[in-house]
Amino acid sequence: MDALAEAVVADATAAELERLPVPAEYTAAHLRAEDAGRFAGIADNIDKDVRKTLHVGAVPMPKLAPDEVLVAVMASGINYNTVWSAMFSPIPTFTFLKQYGRQGGWAQRHDQPYHVVGSDAAGVIVRTGAGVRRWRIGDQVVVSPVVVDEEDPATHGDGMLDPDMRAWGFETNFGGLAHYCVARASQLLPKPERLTWEEAACNPLCAGTAYRMLVSDRGARMTQGDVVLIWGAAGGLGAYAAQLVRNGGGIAVGVVSSAEKAVRAREFGCHVVIDRAEIGLTGDAPDDPAAVGKRLGKRIRAEVGEDPHIVFEHVGRATFGVSVFVVRRGGTVVTCGSSTGYLHEFDNRYLWMRLKRVIGSHGANLQEQAAVGRLLSLGHIRPALSVTYGLEEAGEAARLVQTNRHTGKVGVLGLAPRAGLGARAGATDSLPLRV
Repeated sequence: MDALAEAVVADATAAELERLPVPAEYTAAHLRAEDAGRFAGIADNIDKDVRKTLHVGAVPMPKLAPDEVLVAVMASGINYNTVWSAMFSPIPTFTFLKQYGRQGGWAQRHDQPYHVVGSDAAGVIVRTGAGVRRWRIGDQVVVSPVVVDEEDPATHGDGMLDPDMRAWGFETNFGGLAHYCVARASQLLPKPERLTWEEAACNPLCAGTAYRMLVSDRGARMTQGDVVLIWGAAGGLGAYAAQLVRNGGGIAVGVVSSAEKAVRAREFGCHVVIDRAEIGLTGDAPDDPAAVGKRLGKRIRAEVGEDPHIVFEHVGRATFGVSVFVVRRGGTVVTCGSSTGYLHEFDNRYLWMRLKRVIGSHGANLQEQAAVGRLLSLGHIRPALSVTYGLEEAGEAARLVQTNRHTGKVGVLGLAPRAGLGARAGATDSLPLRV
């Protein structure tokens, strides 16, 4: 560990951090361009073992742009985009870095033969660019995974509508699975004081995404009494969705893949939990989505008396046809991803003739992220963290998510020497955590 990192861990003052030099290189979980063809010819994604391509080692320290900060990362987390990245699927992320680099200027730095991944982080600012106004060395922050062009008019209406919006640590370099990360000042929010480093780090991507999908006026606009079907209710996204539904006066119906995950889904707030096996849904897209949908709908009506108003969809190909079928007349399917495949098939009659809606949702703008941060600070939602790894074990952590053996969120420590650090004394007693 370099001297600056040691000072951060020792809770040095801002003046002390400013005096210490920034190291020329740092430890990071990264991909290498030379590995991009490693899984060529392998059809099954599970056989594309991300432990073979996610390396942990030294990379060069980039220079800061005027609107950026250097954050000493205390903890980060695994998201499915890191799994996609390490599988080089559907395309190598080096394609994104080259596209970004062609913009010229500071963007050129991102086009490297290595890619530091990771779209979540919490840590301490150790350097600020010349144009940064609102943030100072020593500030404790979390990093939003959304990189936008503040000069684009669309950004000022909704950052997610910026045509050049990028996912940090996926479509950009220098992400959060490292001892240091580079982020724009417009990505930063204060770290909730009541949370440990790993608890704070695990929220932004999944909690922000779930909030936009369900609560924001840009999503499904969930209201009290809504029945919400949540696929993968014990996973990272589903764990936050269940809490938001229950706390918002809705009825959360979760679908999971095991008895263990059923227990976790109920802990996160689901009123009803259904095992995929009960409705005959395997890992692949069903040959007859309507038949599966009928079984699922019958089960939901038996439990809550009516069909779902909203379906929280992110699984993709394996579930989307069922989602369109099972949501009620006039209901909404809101989708943010496709972990089982991007090409969806559904019977359009159940969409148009029953006046249903499909809403595409992606990430969350900074205002929505701030709303989530407030809920976390108040204790109205809690981190979905289930297990924490060290940075040297980033490959194992990503493999856990790749094989769907996790529940909630998987954390990764950066500079934090152990889990359980970072919560401010007294902050956790302000309001009880509750679901």
